[in-house]
Amino acid sequence: MFKDVAAVLFDLDGTLVDSAPDLGAAADQMRTDRGLPSYPFDHYRSMAGAGARGMLQQAFGMTPEHPDFPAMREEFFGNYERRLTALTSVFDGVDLLLRTLQDHNIPWGIVTNKSSRFTEPLVGAIAMFASASVVISGDTTPHSKPHPAPLLEAARRLAVAPGRCVYVGDDERDIVAGHAAGMATVSATYGYLGARSDVTAWNAHASINSPTELLQWIALT
Repeated sequence: MFKDVAAVLFDLDGTLVDSAPDLGAAADQMRTDRGLPSYPFDHYRSMAGAGARGMLQQAFGMTPEHPDFPAMREEFFGNYERRLTALTSVFDGVDLLLRTLQDHNIPWGIVTNKSSRFTEPLVGAIAMFASASVVISGDTTPHSKPHPAPLLEAARRLAVAPGRCVYVGDDERDIVAGHAAGMATVSATYGYLGARSDVTAWNAHASINSPTELLQWIALT
């Protein structure tokens, strides 16, 4: 159990929202636009947390080293931007979790590697996220996670010591960043991990199988 928690910060994709359907659809459209057969949704889901890099890997076996990667990434971004909230949904339990934090006057915020181009309209489209006290995108600071800079910037804006913050994420880089920032870390296993990740190897301070399990760790249940 964490003590003296003054703020809770969350990753976005795979932690607060399930954006995998829209990310996968944006990549799959690139295949069908080229006359290639469509892949089933599950083909993309496990890599949704890796953004464009993961989606292009799944759709075309393409890595960032490929000479066409920058152009393909921008095409993917365009497809995704046009369908940003078409199928994206908030994970079950997030609404209750955020309302409980508010009821206990614990500010919460979002720290994501998603660029502000996508973060701002996505967060703005979800009514319950209006209560966020801070939103840090992947391009808010000079470095993105696993560098601690975005988390430290969030704590600075909240005027809360990093050591009194909890950071929740569904990717190893989230936990690495949280540790580097001196925050308590929580791995969210209900997102995109599947069987491909050994979450215990991340050495997070806690692990949760649903959003509301976090309340037990910060003694709000």
